[in-house]
Amino acid sequence: MGTIRERMIQEMELRGLSAATKKSYVTCCRVFVAHFMKSPEQLHAEDVKAFLLHLMRGRKAGPACAGVYVAALRFLYRQVLKIPEVVDGIPRPRVPKTMPDVLSPEEIVQVLSAVRSLKLRTILTMAYAAGLRISEALHMRVEDVDSKRMVLHIRGAKHGKDRMVLLSPRLLTMLRNYWRAERPTSSLLFPGRFGRSVHIDVIRRALRATVAGLGLSKRVTLHSFRHGFATHLLEDGAEMRVIQQLLGHSSPLTTAHYTRVSTRNYQGVTSPLDRLVLDTSPAHP
Repeated sequence: MGTIRERMIQEMELRGLSAATKKSYVTCCRVFVAHFMKSPEQLHAEDVKAFLLHLMRGRKAGPACAGVYVAALRFLYRQVLKIPEVVDGIPRPRVPKTMPDVLSPEEIVQVLSAVRSLKLRTILTMAYAAGLRISEALHMRVEDVDSKRMVLHIRGAKHGKDRMVLLSPRLLTMLRNYWRAERPTSSLLFPGRFGRSVHIDVIRRALRATVAGLGLSKRVTLHSFRHGFATHLLEDGAEMRVIQQLLGHSSPLTTAHYTRVSTRNYQGVTSPLDRLVLDTSPAHP
């Protein structure tokens, strides 16, 4: 799908889609075409449905994964090929709204302290300290750290939005220690190989190995540090509007999801059981 692929990339660039979204959409469409070994222009709605069922039944793809394929194929047929009827009747799988495991402050310390690499530890610490997406931390430049105003400048984040976030004094100290130890030679704060930023898979593998070594029962992902930042701020009494701005959420409804995992709303609430005069001692035979 060489020509179609180029057209698709052009359409995504015109709409300002992120590099991660572009890569994901192209990969999904490549898998779709390879499955049938035909041009997508020769395929129909029934083919799209059969492919999605193959993903979910044969390859055991979850709703979130299948949803990405649906989004990619909708973009392909609606925006690139201009034959929207192929995907108009294709539903997007319903993703269960599960609550993420939130690390306690003590667990955050435990995980960060166990990361061996200074560079990777600093990246993950920045994600927690400022509530950043890992991709935002990886693309930070030296000039984005404003120690005079004590802010970090996040450029070209999700949906292409810039924002300012707080720079923790403790994070600033850690960044200076990292700078003295690593002496990065590019304008990137965390350069990897060939002048590019550290690849996200490097961070993911390091975190997975760290968590496995600690034996934590909670599910820990790269997003856990951003979750922790928002939840801990909420539990410390920060206003929802402030948290929304720091996270860069367009809608307050997105930020409100953190109230589902925060314990602040029911701390100090007494269970009705505790008001009963009830003997809870072990029964005697």
